[in-house]
Amino acid sequence: MSNAIEVKNLNRVYYSYQKSVGLMSSIQGLWNRRHIEKAALSDINLTIPAGQVIGLVGSNGAGKTTLIKTLSGLIPATSGDVKVLGYNPFERKNEFLRDISVLLGQKNQLWWDIAPVDSYQLLMNIYDLDVNKTQKKVKELADILNCTHVLETQLRRLSLGERMKMEIIGSLLHDPKILFLDEPTIGLDIVAQTSIRNFLSDYVKEKKPTIILTSHYMDDISKLADRLVIISKGKIFYDGSIDKFTQKSVQKKRLKVIFESPVKENVHISEDINLIAGAKALDLEVEPSRIADTITRISQKEAIQDIYTEEIDFEETIREFLKRE
Repeated sequence: MSNAIEVKNLNRVYYSYQKSVGLMSSIQGLWNRRHIEKAALSDINLTIPAGQVIGLVGSNGAGKTTLIKTLSGLIPATSGDVKVLGYNPFERKNEFLRDISVLLGQKNQLWWDIAPVDSYQLLMNIYDLDVNKTQKKVKELADILNCTHVLETQLRRLSLGERMKMEIIGSLLHDPKILFLDEPTIGLDIVAQTSIRNFLSDYVKEKKPTIILTSHYMDDISKLADRLVIISKGKIFYDGSIDKFTQKSVQKKRLKVIFESPVKENVHISEDINLIAGAKALDLEVEPSRIADTITRISQKEAIQDIYTEEIDFEETIREFLKRE
């Protein structure tokens, strides 16, 4: 399998100028300005085979969107080597642009004041697409996304979920080999999220594009991505499978103990376990090796009706990681 994206020692630095205080300092600053550097990406190395779906995760400001903009050629790398489908993205060659699509969840690519079908007509002209085939594709995609009824409605009059469906259709008209999806479900209700997620899942199975997906909704990542890449402070913190990350990060299981009757008085069990008067249940996170001993100690103090254990899921694992970042 060939590689769709190859990144070596990528760095992206943003430069700004320190603002001087006072009139004279401001005037002097016209000739002698002090630069401030902010490293958005530091020494990124990444190889993505064709057809793979990458889930890109990180806190706000970690560098996710900067990486997508660099790979799609919207901004240049400060240093390093970037090849996408064999092209230097920042050269923005027509052949390269025909093979990619960029969907930024908080920005529109369709025109705000006209209906989506009119925007699609303009995109057909831009990409020199066959009109009949593309119109058929629009209808097929709209049927799948259940949004045919809004194709001729002015974009500004649509709900956020409907607009995002229109944006997705527009991004797929030219059959891109690589999709950059930055928060495609942000701000959507759970029904719209599920609809778009299911659509993308089916699209991936059928067309097998390469996708880089960022999302704050871990269901998007866990249900669509083949591989997880976590960016922390501009650097790759983890690159591998979701299962391995969860196994590596989670050292505990969740334990729920339900008592036969409410606890009568405060009881000290151990350094990190205390029973509170009136409690009907106790929720803990315990290392697997300590579960049996913990249950035994609790049962010596209170009668237990039932016990449940469960794994800590991927979303919670990511959330805890981002809190510690």
